[in-house]
Amino acid sequence: MSKIVTIIGARPQFIKAAAVSREIRNRDDIREIIVHTGQHFDANMSEVFFEQMDIPKPNYNLGVNSLSHGAMTGQMLEKIEEVLLKEQPDRVVVYGDTNSTIAGALAAKKLHIKVAHVEAGLRSFNMKMPEEVNRILTDRISDILFCPTQKAVDNLYAEGFENFNSKIVLSGDVMQDAANFYRDKSVKPIDNLPENYLLATIHRAENTDYPEKIKAIFAAFEEIGEELPVVLPLHPRTRKVMEKLSISVDSRKVVLIEPVGYLEMVWLLTHASMVMTDSGGLQKEAYFFDNFCITLRDETEWVELIEHSFNVICKAEKQAIIKAYQKSKNIKPDFSVELYGGGKASANIVDNLTNQ
Repeated sequence: MSKIVTIIGARPQFIKAAAVSREIRNRDDIREIIVHTGQHFDANMSEVFFEQMDIPKPNYNLGVNSLSHGAMTGQMLEKIEEVLLKEQPDRVVVYGDTNSTIAGALAAKKLHIKVAHVEAGLRSFNMKMPEEVNRILTDRISDILFCPTQKAVDNLYAEGFENFNSKIVLSGDVMQDAANFYRDKSVKPIDNLPENYLLATIHRAENTDYPEKIKAIFAAFEEIGEELPVVLPLHPRTRKVMEKLSISVDSRKVVLIEPVGYLEMVWLLTHASMVMTDSGGLQKEAYFFDNFCITLRDETEWVELIEHSFNVICKAEKQAIIKAYQKSKNIKPDFSVELYGGGKASANIVDNLTNQ
C-alpha cells in the first residue's frame, strides 16, 4: 500500500484536496495522511471547509500563521520535515502556490521523497507575486507535475522541463471536479441578500498592500453599487486594511458579510449576476457556474479564460473598474466551451500517483 502525505493550508487547497481525497478513499491501495499547516487559521476560513466538504480531519495541524513570508515558510518547513520523518511516506502531494506548497515540496525533496504538484505549470509572469515564486520553485523540484490546462503544459515545455527528471501530466482541473460535486449542495450564507448582485472578493497582497489600490477598489464598488449591489465576503486581511485606512462603505451599495465556506460561495456564485475578484481560484469558479468575471489584477494565470472571453483583466483603478463593469455587464459568453477536463482530474491524478 502506498502512503501519501497531503499538504494543505489555504482555502483553495481544501477544495482541491477534497476532490482528490474522495477519489483516494475509493481505493484500497493508498493511505492518505493530511497535514494542515494552519496558514488559514480563522474558523470561518479553515475548519468550516473540513466540516462542509467531508474532508477527513487532518492527521496533523501545524498551527503556523500570522507571520512574515520567511518566518511562515521556515516554520512550516521545519514542522513538515518532522511529520515526514515520522510517517515515511512514498509521496508528498502539494497544491497550488502558497507558502504551504513550497514548504511541503522543499521538506519532501530534501528528504528524497517524491513530490507531486497539483496545479503545476501556471504562470502569471509577474515575479513580484509571492505566489509566482512559490509555483515556479515548486514545479522545479517536483517529480510529477499535474497540469490543469494545455497552456500549463506548454509553459513547462517552454521552460525546458522535458530536460528535467520529472513527469508532466495533463490532468485537468480538480476545481471543476469539486464544482460539479457540490453544485447541488449549496447553502445560502445569510438572509436579506439583494436579489440581483455582483459578487466580489479582494484579498491579494498586490491590492491590499497598496492604499491607493484598495481605496480605488472600494470607491468603484460604491459607484457600481448604485446600479447593482456588491456582495463582498470580507477576508480578514482586507478587513484589517479597511480598519487601518478608515475605509467605510454604504451598506446599501456594498454588502459586507463574514468569510464564507465553499458551499455558501457556490450559492453566491450560482445567484450572482457577475463576479469581480483578485483571486485565482474564483476566476475559474465563476466560469464553472456560468458567470462572467472581471479580474482586478494586472495579469492572470488562467489565460484561456481571457482568450475565450469569460474573463477580463482590469487594473485596480476606480474609473478602469467602472468602465470594465459597464462594458461587461451585457456580455453573454458561451459557457458550453470545455476548458478544464470535464471533471475527471481527480481520477487522473490518483491513477498517476499509484502508477509512477
